[in-house]
Amino acid sequence: MNATLAAWARLLAMTTVVAVILAISGGFGSTGLTIVPRAAYWFGLCTLGAVTGNLAARLFPDRWFEQRPWLVWSSIAGCIMLAMTPAVAITNALLRHRPLSLEIVEDVLPGVIVTTSGMTALASLVRRQHPVETHAAAAGAEPSKFLARLPASLRGADLWAVEAQDHYLRLHTSRGRELILMRLSDAVVELEGLEGARTHRSWWVARAAVTGVERGDGRATLTLVDGAEAPVSRAYVKALREAGWFSA
Repeated sequence: MNATLAAWARLLAMTTVVAVILAISGGFGSTGLTIVPRAAYWFGLCTLGAVTGNLAARLFPDRWFEQRPWLVWSSIAGCIMLAMTPAVAITNALLRHRPLSLEIVEDVLPGVIVTTSGMTALASLVRRQHPVETHAAAAGAEPSKFLARLPASLRGADLWAVEAQDHYLRLHTSRGRELILMRLSDAVVELEGLEGARTHRSWWVARAAVTGVERGDGRATLTLVDGAEAPVSRAYVKALREAGWFSA
């Protein structure tokens, strides 16, 4: 399963778990519905929230998730809340056969805040769980799609690392460095076929490019062939160590 499908699978699983919990608890006064309509009600609302959150997350550079997590996740929560509040209010008004009013909005707002906060917290935990690894292509397989994006001056070079800088990527290669316009999360999908991993929100590193490692205070820094130093996030150190990237 590629990284995009895996991400959507995690999103669907998270949405389903939250919807089941809320359907059983009967939040937002949905206890008046039988279990099947209640489950559909919650799955629809949670899907709206999850898709909104996923789209909102794409507005931020990858490195912000590491450097400004509170800003990013509070902004994502705000976007979800803006989408879910009118959706819940309109749905509840229809179910109660009442006109939409400020009273209904005020009634559902506390529940929306709690639900949105829970979904955002869960999404942040899922996102931080493991580094995304890419794998070397099998013999005779097509090369990594990402290599076709290399500028003409770098074609045929060994790709050592990809570093996110705002909405651009700095490519570290055996023929030098160049910038291209692309998100790191999208690049990692196309990097399948090259053995490497995300070591940080802002870095993907080819395993063969690592020449040394420095560790301290629960963190690690990888030294690459070209002398660049790629940070390893605290959340990724254990998983990469267990994968054999560096010794204990």
